[in-house]
Amino acid sequence: MFSDRPEAYVWRMGTMLRARDAVCAAERACLESESADELLAELSDVFHRVIPHDGSAWFGLDPTTMIATAPSRVENLDASLCDTFWHVEFHEEDPMLYTNIARGDGVGTLHQLLDGRVGKSVRYRELVRPNGYEDELRAVFTHGENTWGVVSLYRERSRPPFDETETALVKSMSASIAGALRRHVRAATPYLAQPSAPGLVVIDRAGKAISANRHAREWLTDMWPSAVTSDEDHLDVYELRDDGDGVPTPLFALVARARACAAGLERSPARLRIRDRRGRWIVVHASVLSGADADDETVALVFEAAKSAEVAPIVIEAFGLTRRERDVLGAIARGSTTAEIAAELFLSPHTVRDYVKTVFEKVDVSSRGELVARLFGEHYSDRLHDTMVQQH
Repeated sequence: MFSDRPEAYVWRMGTMLRARDAVCAAERACLESESADELLAELSDVFHRVIPHDGSAWFGLDPTTMIATAPSRVENLDASLCDTFWHVEFHEEDPMLYTNIARGDGVGTLHQLLDGRVGKSVRYRELVRPNGYEDELRAVFTHGENTWGVVSLYRERSRPPFDETETALVKSMSASIAGALRRHVRAATPYLAQPSAPGLVVIDRAGKAISANRHAREWLTDMWPSAVTSDEDHLDVYELRDDGDGVPTPLFALVARARACAAGLERSPARLRIRDRRGRWIVVHASVLSGADADDETVALVFEAAKSAEVAPIVIEAFGLTRRERDVLGAIARGSTTAEIAAELFLSPHTVRDYVKTVFEKVDVSSRGELVARLFGEHYSDRLHDTMVQQH
């Protein structure tokens, strides 16, 4: 037994070195990636090297609603089960739901949470096993109190279940990945010639778009070009693709949330803030239709340009302002002077000035006017002139 120790020591050292290299590679990706899609692609490569797996699903989240938004990356999952993926997430009780993982340790696996009795899990029966997998590792990427993204990794029966070393490694990367996703939220970019009128899409129980107006086609074409067919009378928004370019994942998640709300299983609204492929913020609302001609699971989706008041909260979250800094920011937005803010918040004027300075540094502005314009104005128009110059 003693003779085995050197070999075990070498194995442990090799594992530790691979883990260290993986964390360093993930941190480089978080710091250097130029887009959220590039970030997920690089992270996926890192995870494949250090945590072998056969399938995966990566999603950015709206930190307020915990609904999947851009970016997303799906590998080796059955496209026909996407609706099932989100139905289970909002309609079933299961220890592996992202909300449960977020309230717990931030990472977990089917075999660990259920002590090997994976058959007790609805997710295992309806999603994991039908995809040909035996174990799932789920993790949330949290920065402070907010969750900015999630990942699910899957293993086939031929591999051993995920172990505690692997879950600990994923957990060690959580804050860095969340911070990178948050950084990309802040990096909204302007563009021209966008659709402006609200778009309406009606989704049936099978996940197909059975009706849509012209403006909806414009919104969808701009966000997910591969999701819109060439047929003028039909929108193929239900087909998932592994290349990540045509995956309307947020639509599936939002439709599932709307049905859960209608069934009394969810209280949070079926409403999502999302950026399109070129950076503009959009709000999508979902609700179950009722009436003689409507199926009880038919859902209407409404797309519209996000107003400043819709965008400001998520942008503020992205800049990591503390609760007191948000109070000061709100007072600045109302036009309050330093003395008025001090009286309102029971602070000294000197303390208020310190808070204002900190807010300026976090948001990278130098004046109150610039601050308000950045967070509460049409924030993507700040660099409109620069964009026009570049285009010419």
